[in-house]
Amino acid sequence: MTTRRFEVYGTVQGVGFRPFVYRTAADLGLTGWVANVNGHVEGEVAGPPGVVERFAARLRSDAPALARVRRVRLSEGTPLSYGRGFQVRRSAPASADPTSREVPADAAICAACVGELRDPGDRRHRYPFINCTDCGPRATIIEDLPYDRIRTTMRAFPLCVDCAAEYSDPADRRFHAEPVACPVCGPRLAWEDLRGEEALRAAVGTITEGGIVALKGLGGYQLVCDATDPRAVAELRRRKHRPAKPFAVMVEGPLAASRLAMISATEERALTSPERPVVLLSRRRRRGTPPLAPEVHPGLARVGLFLPTTGLHHLLLDESARPLVVTSGNLSDEPVATDDTEAHRVLAGVADGFLTHDRVIRARYDDSVVQFAGRTRITVRRARGLAPAPLPLPAREPVAGVGAQLKHTFTLAADGRAVLGPHTGDLSDLAAHEAFQASYDHLRRLTGIEPRVLAHDLHPGYLSTQWARAQSLPRVAVQHHHAHVAACAAEHGVRGPFLGIAYDGLGLGDDGTLWGGELLVADLTGYRRVGRFATAPLPGGEAAVRHPSRTALGHLLGGEALGSPRPYPWLTRHFTDRLDPREVAVVTAMVAGNVNSPRASSAGRLFDAVASLLGLADRVSYEGEAAVLLEAAAGGTHAVPLAHRVVRADGLWVYDPAPTLADLLERQLGGEPVARLAAAFHLTLAIVTADLVARAVAEGAPRTVCLGGGCFVNRRLLTEVRRRLRAQGLRVLVGGHVPVGDGGISYGQAAVAGARLAGER
Repeated sequence: MTTRRFEVYGTVQGVGFRPFVYRTAADLGLTGWVANVNGHVEGEVAGPPGVVERFAARLRSDAPALARVRRVRLSEGTPLSYGRGFQVRRSAPASADPTSREVPADAAICAACVGELRDPGDRRHRYPFINCTDCGPRATIIEDLPYDRIRTTMRAFPLCVDCAAEYSDPADRRFHAEPVACPVCGPRLAWEDLRGEEALRAAVGTITEGGIVALKGLGGYQLVCDATDPRAVAELRRRKHRPAKPFAVMVEGPLAASRLAMISATEERALTSPERPVVLLSRRRRRGTPPLAPEVHPGLARVGLFLPTTGLHHLLLDESARPLVVTSGNLSDEPVATDDTEAHRVLAGVADGFLTHDRVIRARYDDSVVQFAGRTRITVRRARGLAPAPLPLPAREPVAGVGAQLKHTFTLAADGRAVLGPHTGDLSDLAAHEAFQASYDHLRRLTGIEPRVLAHDLHPGYLSTQWARAQSLPRVAVQHHHAHVAACAAEHGVRGPFLGIAYDGLGLGDDGTLWGGELLVADLTGYRRVGRFATAPLPGGEAAVRHPSRTALGHLLGGEALGSPRPYPWLTRHFTDRLDPREVAVVTAMVAGNVNSPRASSAGRLFDAVASLLGLADRVSYEGEAAVLLEAAAGGTHAVPLAHRVVRADGLWVYDPAPTLADLLERQLGGEPVARLAAAFHLTLAIVTADLVARAVAEGAPRTVCLGGGCFVNRRLLTEVRRRLRAQGLRVLVGGHVPVGDGGISYGQAAVAGARLAGER
């Protein structure tokens, strides 16, 4: 006989790991015990040496699907007699390194629970909060670790006799499932004075009659309406102050999704995964398919679909018998509501009724959003189901990246891993700032990561930068675009120098100007700029971001003088003739006098300018809208590239867009369709990128290329750029699990801070 002590680190709490250990030991005839300790699992096992070794190997090879085993540590155990059988002991804090703590993400309802939900003979038939060890709330209900019911918001619901028996039975699927509940002892639905099934019927009735329901979901409130009803969707837009940004649609399963969109095998795997993200898909046009209301995704060829994440979602779909818009329970740009009182205050003017329940949401998690370019996953928003699952990061000392301003996240990192916090939104008001700080404090306490250094953006006006400066910790300022490409490099484990391409809206450069179309030779500690886009003024500064027509005028009237003529005056008049002459006069004066017209080398703003020149978007209601419409307009159209020019200026390779814009206007005036011109612009930008990279590589730049920035959410641009760079024999990387846009900035900041600290040792 031999006795071995085992410690298992990673995401091993809240994923059925202790029941798995119990069953494995019992199957092998071993004795011993297992327990949750701090943030990991440990125990002892006794039996024949060969069998004990098989047990140890299976801890990693046969772990539950939701588990992520990072490390298994084995040592000599205490030579005690455990008698017959194997025990699951009560959890207790231990003196282990607190940075071993990993918080499990929420998991969507599993197939077994869906079967019970629909089984009239099951005691949980139609119970909205059904779950087991393989599914259900995790991060959204955890208050502390080790992960036990008493340290979650489920402690308010003492187990009934039947649930307690399941919870204690090693052979049961709900053995040590901490959120386990049933209609007798668990949370209950409420709609005004109605409870349970009556509350559900009231909500369904409101939806089918064209109303809007505020639904208390896993990580926050959601707004729900009939996705096939144009009036309901239009009214939701009006009340939510969201005039154009597309809504996500929930459908019953893959078959229902395939009726609305074209779905690859890779996309279907994402749709049906335990994470259940919203997946952006190409819309299907087919006769006989009940159409979604055009207001769901106005002017776009893609639609965001997802499958139900909870029993309550399934019941709503079953009863409504139609696809449902399910969007964040907030007003535009504000944090998602989680508290019941807060939700009624914020959403009173939006929802026609509230379908709520009495389980507290401890942590705010919006829905995750992903898309695919071929088989490559691009994370647009990392939130429910994905966060706060850890990611690798080469940082040993505890550090934190506090993110940017838009699409805000934060990152805590230590011991070679990073926890990317949930999507906060736009950090532009007090509510968003308070949501960030509450989430940061909660996750810092849960993970045990106490940062020694805070990394922040260079921009002094960002609330995240101001917050970092107010803390009593050492700080590291990280340039915005370096953070973008560092995030990509760190995710892929690139340690040496690389060539970074950062295309986004705006970020403050180290020279005090606004950047956004950048080529950087970099590593995780620093960078040098080797290429850029030409600059153009942004008349009105922030106002130009909301008015792409201003950005277009900035390019036409004040683009950087690089030796090529600006678009001919008569071509400019062709554009300005359809604009308000008073605005044209004001903008012309601002550009001529250099009044409130900061210059920017931004790829994102160039997309805005082209969208306006083509008549697609003179004004926008959300960041990136013009670029989204330009990509949609291009569709799958074949195109001939526009004129383009790359020059040498101040030691950098610079793309001069003046010939591109002149050619675009001439071809537009000649009657070339908007779709072909939109496609031509995408193709031209890819050709220019390949040209810039080829020149940089010829001068000694690394042959590993890391792509970053929100422009690479554009699948057409990403696909064409990657194809052309690979044709040069280059290794091309793009973020997959880390958001490619500003949601990944904090991860890149943490990577840079960690690398600089390591270099100082």
